[in-house]
Parts: sequence; C-alpha cells; structure tokens
Amino acid sequence: MSYEVIARKYRPQIFADVVGQDHVIDTLKNAIANDRVAHAYLFVGPRGVGKTSLARIFAKALCAENGPVVEFDQEKDPIVREITEGNCLDVLEIDGASNNGVEQVRDLREAVMFMPARARCKIYIIDEVHMLSNAAFNALLKTLEEPPAHVKFFFATTEPTKLPLTILSRCQRFDLRRISIRDIVGRLQDICKNEKIKADEEALLAIARGSEGGMRDAQSALDQLISFQGKHITEKDVLSVFGLVAFGVVEELAAAVLAGDVPRIIDLVAEVDEGGKDLYRLLIDLLEHFRNVLILAYSKNTHNLANLAESQIETLQEQVQGCQPEKVSRVVDILVEAEGRLRQALSKRTLLEMALIRAARSAHVVTVDELIRRLNALQAELGQKKK
Repeated sequence: MSYEVIARKYRPQIFADVVGQDHVIDTLKNAIANDRVAHAYLFVGPRGVGKTSLARIFAKALCAENGPVVEFDQEKDPIVREITEGNCLDVLEIDGASNNGVEQVRDLREAVMFMPARARCKIYIIDEVHMLSNAAFNALLKTLEEPPAHVKFFFATTEPTKLPLTILSRCQRFDLRRISIRDIVGRLQDICKNEKIKADEEALLAIARGSEGGMRDAQSALDQLISFQGKHITEKDVLSVFGLVAFGVVEELAAAVLAGDVPRIIDLVAEVDEGGKDLYRLLIDLLEHFRNVLILAYSKNTHNLANLAESQIETLQEQVQGCQPEKVSRVVDILVEAEGRLRQALSKRTLLEMALIRAARSAHVVTVDELIRRLNALQAELGQKKK
C-alpha cells in the first residue's frame, strides 16, 4: 500500500476536526439547524487554513442520507464515504486554475440542470475561483444568481480582491483566520502521538512559527522532518532543515538592541548569516518579539501572548523591566522600514546590521517626554533648595 502523507491522512473529515475556525463552523451548523442554507458560499483565507476541507465537510452534512445534519456517520453513511473518497457523482470538486475558460463554465451551466444521482443536492466546489477568466465569471453569473433548487456552489480563494463584485454580492462570504501557534502545536502533538513520534515542544513551536498560520504547511514540515530525522525530532533539527533561527537567538539579539550593545549585535548577525539562516525571517521574528514586548509593557497581561511558551513569556517579562515603550516603538519603526527594503536587497546582512545598529542607538536616545520630565524634576529640586 502506498504511503499517505500526513497532510492528507489527517485532513479534517468532520466539523470537530477543524482547528481554529469556530466562527465559521458555528455559522454553518446554525444554518443547517435552522434550515437556512444558502445557494452559494465563498471561503476566503490564506493557504492551508481549511477552506476546501470545510467545503467538503459542509457538503457531507448536506448530502448525508439523513441530512442535512450537523453530525453524520463518517464510516457507515455511503454518500459521506463517497465524498471522502472523491467518488461522489453529486459533489464535484473543480480546480479553478486549470478549468478557467468560458467553455468549461458553459458545460457546468448545462450540467446543473440535471437532478442529483443519489444525494439530496448537487454541489460544485470550485477551488482557487479567482483564477476564472472574466468571460467565465460572466457566464457563471446568471446560474449563480438563480440556480436550480437542488444546486449549491462552494467557492474557495486566497485572493478575494480578484473576484468581480457581481460574484461577491451573490455569495455568503466566510473569512478564515490564520491558525494560532498554540492550536497548531496541539494538533501536531496529537499527530505525533498517533504516529509514535517523539517531538520536543520547542521543535513543534519552531514548526508552527515557520508555518505562518497554515496547518497544512505545518503538517508537511512535520512529514519532511520525520523523513529526515526519524522518530525523535528536536528544535535543532527543525532549525537545520528550514533555515529558521532559534528563539533564544532572537531573544538575545533583542536584548542586545535594548542594551545598545552594538558589538554583540554584529556578532550575532554574523553567526546567523554564516549558519545559512534566513535573515529576512530573522527580522520578522524580531518584529514579532518587540511587538510582544510592547504588548506586555502596556497591558501587563499575558493573555495576548497565548501563542508563546512559558519560558518565552518569562524572558519577555525580564526585558520589559526598566524598558520604556516609547523607545521600543522607535525600534519597531526602524525595523518595519528595513523590512520593506530587506525583501529585495542583494546584501541582506549589511542592511540588517545597519538597521539593528540604528535601532540600538535609538533605544538609548533621550525622548522629548523624558527631557521634559527631567527638567520638571530639576526645577522642583531647585525650588525646594531656594526655600
């Protein structure tokens, strides 16, 4: 039997399997429970967050033998099983990138007139719908506005701005969020337990950090690491394979910036660059770190840092002590400016070094507010002496 990759093996099959999209799931469940299922849905979001998976699960809920139902039997219901295996004649999944011409849409318009073969309704799932041509969109408009009662359209896209307003206005839109690091780590831990893989929490945090909110990317990365390392995965393995920088290095570099320690900044950047790490990714991690410093400095509440491990929160709390938020804001401004230039720069190391040196100097420049406070304190002291 051929090997099945983790991203396919652990693809969500029921609503309870979907992670981090409760706002969408609750709405779809209520639509089923209250018999208010629309004829066209648009699922929007970045890659790997569950757009087409949710469309398939919704299709199962609508087409199940005793449906529409929120809970269905994944194993015993024959129609649900056919949808899972991709063999259902009444649930058609179409790739918008390779079927984007007007002729394919005209064929679809003719096919929707036929009643479903077995299921309660006929469902068309069009992935990457923004890839359809303008002529194809125009050919789809009338059918989308007044489809037969037995037809539903589920669209998925990463770029909703490329869809015509005439299409958007005919769909119920659901925006899927990037999945939190904590949710991704939890899912990866479950997978590792099932696959009998030992993975350090730091390693899973590094995978989740590199996936940028995409569950599929995280699962693919875990699959690759298992092939590379075997049954035991450490943070060092993750950093080695994907060119990420250890979080401890990010924390140390941030501390050097706040302390104005330019020699240490230069040494750390050199170590990262000579280790073959991604300097642009390092800058993004630094921006996220200083954002967390600001959040903690202003709110003193760790509930906005739920994606971080306890050790990371402890380090942030240490850096916040004696740290002025105004100076951290200036550091963030400098790094944001550098981010736009670093993406296209030929000499990323030089640009990053200069940005961090400027940030370190700005962290020790006296602000106007601080000067005013010092002058007021000096005047008060002189006034007391005169008395």
